[in-house]
Amino acid sequence: MPGEPGYWAILKHADVAHVARNPQLFSAEQQGVILENQPPERLEQTRNMLLMMDPPRHTEYRRPLAEHFKARVIGELEDRVRALTRTLLDGVEGEVEFVHGVAGVLPSQVVGGMFGIPAEDWPSIRRWAEQSVSQQDPELVGDFDVRAELTTMAVYAIQFSMARRAAPPRADLTSLILAGAFGGKPMSDLEFGSFFTQLVTAGNDTTKTMLSSGLELLLAHPDQLRALRENPALIPGAVEEILRYANPLHYFRRTATADTEIRGVPIKAGDKVAMWYTSANRDEDVFADPQSFDIRRNPNPHLSFGLAQHFCLGVHLARLEGRVFFEELLARFRDIEQTGQSRRIRSNLNNGLKSLPVRLSR
Repeated sequence: MPGEPGYWAILKHADVAHVARNPQLFSAEQQGVILENQPPERLEQTRNMLLMMDPPRHTEYRRPLAEHFKARVIGELEDRVRALTRTLLDGVEGEVEFVHGVAGVLPSQVVGGMFGIPAEDWPSIRRWAEQSVSQQDPELVGDFDVRAELTTMAVYAIQFSMARRAAPPRADLTSLILAGAFGGKPMSDLEFGSFFTQLVTAGNDTTKTMLSSGLELLLAHPDQLRALRENPALIPGAVEEILRYANPLHYFRRTATADTEIRGVPIKAGDKVAMWYTSANRDEDVFADPQSFDIRRNPNPHLSFGLAQHFCLGVHLARLEGRVFFEELLARFRDIEQTGQSRRIRSNLNNGLKSLPVRLSR
C-alpha cells in the first residue's frame, strides 16, 4: 500500500481470538476494519456502522437488535426463505452463470423482505451491495462511480426511513429499528442510512459467496456431493465446512491502542493488525488435516463469523439460507456440472467468486 505503513498479519487461531476478544486494546473504531487507511471524511461516514464500533457504543447499538436475530426468531423465517428459494430455482435451468444469476439473487430478497423494502427495489439493493464490495476489481466496477452508488444507497435508506416514520408500524426490521433506543436515544435517519448500508451489504455479499463457493467445492468433491444427496441431514455440517474452507472475508483489521505484544513480537500503539481468518481457519493446531474439505468435520470451530463482541449478528440467518438453499438445489436438479473455469473477484478483503459457469439439469 504505497504511502502507508505496513501491518501485522495475525495468522494463528488463538491469536486471532485474542485480538477479537480485546477491543479496548485492538480497536475497530479508531481507523476502521480495512487495511487501507481511509480519508477522514470517509472514516467519519462509517462511524454509525456496527462493524466499526467499539464497546460500550457497540454494545448499546447491538443490544436492541440482538433479540430479533436469535435462532428461534430467525427459524420462523424458514418458510419464507424456502418459498423465495423455490421461486428462484423455478426460473433457472441449463447453462447459467451461478454467482450472479443464482447465488446473488436470494440474499438481497431475504434481507430486502426483512427490512420491508418493496420487491421492485430488491434489484437496486442487490446492485448497490455488489458495487460496494467490488471496488478493487476494475472489471466489476466498470464505468460505475462506486462512491456515487454508495451515496445513492444511503440516500435511498434515509428517504425510506423518513417515509416509514410517517406510516403505521409494520412487523419488520425497519419498524423495530425506528422504534428502538440506540445509545440512549432513537436512531436518526442518517444513522439508519449507515445501519442499512452495512446490514444489507453484509447480508448480501457473504451469503452470495457462501452459496457460490460452496457449490464449486461440492462439485470438486463429487463423493461428498453424493453423500449430501443421499443424506440431506449432512447439509448443516457441510455449510459450516464451506464457511471454514471458503470464508467469505479474508480478514478484518484492528488498530492497536497501546503498546503490546503477540507471541513475543512487540506491537506499537497505532499499528495496523489484521486478523487473517483464511489462515486461522486452517490452523493445524486446531483442525486435523486442515487443507482438506470435509463435510463431516466435527468439531469445526472456524472463525468465519468472527468472535466475541463482533460475532456476526446474522449468523443464524446465514446458516438458515445456506441449509435451505442446498436442500432445494440438490432436490431440484439431478445433475449439476461445472462447464468452465470459475473466476475470483480481485480483492484483498472479499474471498469470493465473480463467475461460476454451470449446467443445471432437472
